[in-house]
Amino acid sequence: MFDYSAARDHMVESQIRTSDVTDLEVLGAFRGIAREKFVPKSQQALAYGDAHVDLGDGRTMIRPRDFAKMVQAADIAPTDVVLDIACGRGYSTAILAHLGETVVGLEDNDEAVERATAQLVEADITNAAVVKGDLKAGAAEHGPFNVIFVNGAISDVPKTWLDQLANNGRLVCLVQNGPMGRVCVYTKAGDTVGERIVFDAGAPLLPGFSAAPEFVF
Repeated sequence: MFDYSAARDHMVESQIRTSDVTDLEVLGAFRGIAREKFVPKSQQALAYGDAHVDLGDGRTMIRPRDFAKMVQAADIAPTDVVLDIACGRGYSTAILAHLGETVVGLEDNDEAVERATAQLVEADITNAAVVKGDLKAGAAEHGPFNVIFVNGAISDVPKTWLDQLANNGRLVCLVQNGPMGRVCVYTKAGDTVGERIVFDAGAPLLPGFSAAPEFVF
């Protein structure tokens, strides 16, 4: 029988810690959440590999190294309210819930919401909920948010997300126009938004977030 616990420890030690992820709370979250429970059964053998996992329906579980670096860059405090956009089957929500006070997972259809909710219940995550809504619109009724996290690459950042950040809030996302992109942290201070590039990475674009085609005459 495959030892998922050993695979989880190996993922943390060989993929995450070696990529300058040193925050003990972040490392603890990755050790404590069973990643294989949040992927299709046909993909469970790939759950701890150094690669993205296709969840179907346009959702991707970002490879451990990149996801952990993004989570660390979010600098989540125990009192933070977090919005997890395109949360897929709920793994990212579970990780973020280990770090923050409350997490709102956002998906755009009932089936995804129900599936992620069921996985979070099974994992005994009690400080998170998954809601349905337009991903680009965010979830203003549940904000403002100290952190907004995006699971998947996007070509541009919707203004609606920045509007839903609390003062000193952070938006962490992978902005990509081509095969590779940059993970950026946008920080809001009053009416000003600053941008910091954290590292280069690549991931599948979220459906509906690709750049509009340019026409040349």
